Amino acid sequence: MNIRFSIIALGMLGLAGCASDPAPVEQLRLSEQALEQAKAVGATEQVPEYKLAEDKLTRAKANMASESYRDARMRAEQAELDARLAEARVLTQKSEEQLQVLQSRVKRLRKQLEVQP
Repeated sequence: MNIRFSIIALGMLGLAGCASDPAPVEQLRLSEQALEQAKAVGATEQVPEYKLAEDKLTRAKANMASESYRDARMRAEQAELDARLAEARVLTQKSEEQLQVLQSRVKRLRKQLEVQP
């Protein structure tokens, strides 16, 4: 009975190993959406992570065309992460610029308060 169970388990594992990866259609969609979001907040090809994300998404699509789904999924996931990083960098830069503007306004107001009797 134990041997029979072992043989069945090994057979199932063998079949699972032969199964091919499904096409990562949803992951490609998520990656494209992440690139669109990054672009919407102001990311351009000047942001290295954005350019990297575009390149990886292009390679993922090429992997899809050649039915290399595992590689396509991996590249698409990397593209999504790079696009999100590009978005975060742009938003951080914008926040820092706004902070500098606010700090200069506060400084100006303090000087105005010092001048008044």
